[in-house]
Amino acid sequence: MAEEKIVFQRPKSLLPVVTNYCPGCVHGIVNRLVAETIDELGIEGRTVGIAPVGCSVMAYNFFACDMAEAAHGRAPAVATGIKRVCPDNIVFSYQGDGDLASIGMAETVHAATRGEHITVIFINNAIYGMTGGQMAPTSLPNQVTQTSPYGRDVSTAGYPVRVCELLSSLDGPAYIERVTVDCPKNIRKAKKAIKKAFQYQIDGIGYSFVEVVATCPTNWGMTPQKAFEWLRENMLPYYPLGVYRDVVADGFANAAEAAAARAKDCPIASQGGKA
Repeated sequence: MAEEKIVFQRPKSLLPVVTNYCPGCVHGIVNRLVAETIDELGIEGRTVGIAPVGCSVMAYNFFACDMAEAAHGRAPAVATGIKRVCPDNIVFSYQGDGDLASIGMAETVHAATRGEHITVIFINNAIYGMTGGQMAPTSLPNQVTQTSPYGRDVSTAGYPVRVCELLSSLDGPAYIERVTVDCPKNIRKAKKAIKKAFQYQIDGIGYSFVEVVATCPTNWGMTPQKAFEWLRENMLPYYPLGVYRDVVADGFANAAEAAAARAKDCPIASQGGKA
């Protein structure tokens, strides 16, 4: 009798529990990719995840690694504290667009510009998911939401925040990439980006950030299939996929070295050390 070979199974870092995610939500895909990465890198015993306020607020029940809960938007601050106290730990935050780009924007920007050695997984579904579908900082121009029933009016609400582009203007980050998970090919690319983000933290290269352009079938009022079509037709043109910062690919050993090179023409900055 031939020996059975397991070709597909649940990652050990993903607990065998029922999640609170809506049918068709891509949080489940991304949770799995993060768990697979933790397994493959062999870091489960020293990984600490930070759960946000939002659809993934109960992520501490889903991952087998240590988890902490943060107040709304404060995941980067909690991650910073844990990483500085326990620098040998691998620390990641998992956040949605309302948490990260609205109430938590200050925490997001300042953790990035400080170059904190943490990894941030950002789910951008262009809407507030858990609280009923309000307009988010990432909602598209003219997008209909519960609080913009006639569409987002940019004359009063402004234009959406493109977080990868914003953070790539800072000197602190080491690696920034935008991905999506709408098909097997893009899921594999997203897995590669998430794994690189964790590896850069392991190697001490610096702050890493992966944005996942996602769907919200429930609050968009669509089937999962239609939601993916809407994402491709509307979100991806506004949020282009790709790498927005990779200091290693640019020839630097880490983010600090890259930042120093960009500051070389400033007399006071090029002195090095403290003022």
